[in-house]
Amino acid sequence: MNNYEMMVIFTPVLSEDEFKAAQKRYTDLLAANGGEVVHSNPWGLKSLAYPIEKKTTGIYWVIEYKAASDFNAKLNVQLHRDEQVLRHMYTALDKYAVEYNDKKKNGVPTGNLKAEA
Repeated sequence: MNNYEMMVIFTPVLSEDEFKAAQKRYTDLLAANGGEVVHSNPWGLKSLAYPIEKKTTGIYWVIEYKAASDFNAKLNVQLHRDEQVLRHMYTALDKYAVEYNDKKKNGVPTGNLKAEA
């Protein structure tokens, strides 16, 4: 099982219930294929850097998960078929990224902040 992080930008016209249903749909797909969710972080409505499909905002969702390497191909097909998804990107995490994410979630200083004078 490999560690991955995925960011999905959903269309801004989704209601709160539709957004939660979409998150559940993808976490269920992950569980059905033997993966597990490590951390889920819905960011909510944010401005886009550039318009996508004539939309200037999107609903962001970041999920960290463990899955077999062949799962991402199945996930990619489902994300491309979903009309609610504007963009998505998943990234393989190495052991240092996993450690960094754990520290960040637990509030441990990560060493990337400037020292207070």
